[in-house]
Amino acid sequence: MSTETSTNDDPQGGRTITLTQADDGWWVARDEETGVASQGETRQDALDNLDEAVALHKGEIGESIDTREEEEKVLEELGIDPDEVAQARNEHDGLPEFM
Repeated sequence: MSTETSTNDDPQGGRTITLTQADDGWWVARDEETGVASQGETRQDALDNLDEAVALHKGEIGESIDTREEEEKVLEELGIDPDEVAQARNEHDGLPEFM
């Protein structure tokens, strides 16, 4: 099941957000302009999570990570091995699209 909706955050053109319900019942919301996606158990949860993800993507909220040391600390706090991230960057010529 999929629906599209436009919101008028930008009076010039609005935003296009695609909502899709997965087989497991969760909802996926994707901002077509930025390519950022998020999910939630309900449509509203997915949209709320998408708003936060887009704001992070645009640098409107959150703290920036400016050095390799800061990045390593954050990755370690998240339980992600910084060496694996570095290896993946080398193997795939940069960060994956979602990062």
